Amino acid sequence: MASLLERKLIVVTGKGGAGKTTVACALGVLAARRGLRTIVAELSDQHRLPALFGRAHPPDSGVEVELETNLWSTSIDPDEALIEWLRTLGGGISVRLLAASSTFHYFAAAAPGAKELVSMIKLRELCDGHARGAGAASHARRQGRPNRGRYELVVLDAPATGHALALLRSPQTFAAIVRAGPLAEQAQAIRELLEDPRRTGYLGVTQGTEMAITETLELEEELRRHLDRDLDAIVVNGTIPRRFTREELERISTATADDAPVVRSAGRMARAASERARLQQSQVARLRRQRFAEGMPPSVLTIPLAFTRELDLAAVRDIAGRLERKL
Repeated sequence: MASLLERKLIVVTGKGGAGKTTVACALGVLAARRGLRTIVAELSDQHRLPALFGRAHPPDSGVEVELETNLWSTSIDPDEALIEWLRTLGGGISVRLLAASSTFHYFAAAAPGAKELVSMIKLRELCDGHARGAGAASHARRQGRPNRGRYELVVLDAPATGHALALLRSPQTFAAIVRAGPLAEQAQAIRELLEDPRRTGYLGVTQGTEMAITETLELEEELRRHLDRDLDAIVVNGTIPRRFTREELERISTATADDAPVVRSAGRMARAASERARLQQSQVARLRRQRFAEGMPPSVLTIPLAFTRELDLAAVRDIAGRLERKL
């Protein structure tokens, strides 16, 4: 795990609702803290990171926003990425006309992996500094943004597991349609980036439940099958410590049998929390055993549950600190 931040690209994915966006942001904060010029890319049009850093108005899709020293964020909208790419083929046809075109919608539906691939092309521009055209650098300067290629680390907040796998397989999927030409060359370059362990790392985010751990193990199997890669690390989010020994729980049960309702309620809550923690720990142990059995180091990190309705920037910085201590 210590070498993960030395890669050019880190792909963060996992079960929906497990906290992968939070972990991706925390990784970005940690990398920036270590002096790496870092950008966190969201593959959506939600702009959650600028909002977390107090930006009142969401930026346009594709704009690179400086959040703090050494840290930027951007959002890649797959639909807009595909429209932009098709515009280059159509001689600059207007976005509104292209988006309303039935031909565009037919192409988007009929070309498997098209939106995913052009999204990955934009991501590769961040990683390798490949400009889309001769005016890209000057346009970036006019927008007050750093030129592409000046980032030392790109953290991709990828979609949830199923969609993330489709995204990562898009170079292979599209290669079955387009076998020659510039697009085929770009697809091959992206595939090489994703398969290269020196440039790209994979981090899975999960929770300590049987279903979530099973999905994580299946994610690793799919990565191995399609990219010949393993997860470099797994973060188990929202873990609960076991605060009571078995003897203490027995004493709680005995002491609350004939007590006041509020005391009995507290006893039930203590037992329920202890049981939930036990189940989580058993699933984390299962995850580590499986990775040992497959000959991989058990690089499994845990993040404790934050007892708050919504995580703020201070909580994300705290998670970054916890990851730093475990890296």
